[in-house]
Amino acid sequence: MLPDEILYRCGDFNWVPLLGIWGAVTYALLLNQTRRMERLAIGPMMTPEYIEWWGGKINDNIPGPSQGDGQPIEKHLRVVPSELEIIMQDFKKINSELEKKIEQMEEEKMNLRLDMDVQKLEIEKLRKEKNKAEKHLDSLKTDYKKLRLSMRTTGLGKTSVQNEKRELRARVAELERFLHQYRNRNSVREMKASLSNIEEMKRRIKELEMALQDGE
Repeated sequence: MLPDEILYRCGDFNWVPLLGIWGAVTYALLLNQTRRMERLAIGPMMTPEYIEWWGGKINDNIPGPSQGDGQPIEKHLRVVPSELEIIMQDFKKINSELEKKIEQMEEEKMNLRLDMDVQKLEIEKLRKEKNKAEKHLDSLKTDYKKLRLSMRTTGLGKTSVQNEKRELRARVAELERFLHQYRNRNSVREMKASLSNIEEMKRRIKELEMALQDGE
């Protein structure tokens, strides 16, 4: 036997030489079985050719980049965010949603204040009209009482009485027209509804202010 030959024995077969290091590659698949094999090496255990061949086999098991893909390997890696980054992303998302909600609440609050101011102006106008109507009515009652008293005490002539009565009737007609317009507007009902709306707006504004304070 040559000193640099590597002899193998498989099962009941005798020792047989492999035809050099590269010739052994042909028999590698045959000898790579589950049965027990024994090897006897004569001469140096690892020659330079064997080391080169073994290094090539190891490198063959390491996948390399595809020949058709010119992109660096970093392009194929997926960056996994850390737990802190995930928490920060969730916080930014929630904070953005809260800011939008606060803006909507501020806008709603402003609209409610405007509506409440309009309702207050309407109520003030109705109150003035009501006071004016009550003053007209009181004045009419006073003039009527004066006319009745004058007729009884001084005995006014028929012409004077008729003139007073015409004047009184004209004032009564004017007052009736005013009261008719006032009643057609359902002023009392409108005033109550407006007051109720104002109270509801105040309650809503208070809720919005509390919600905004909690958001801050």
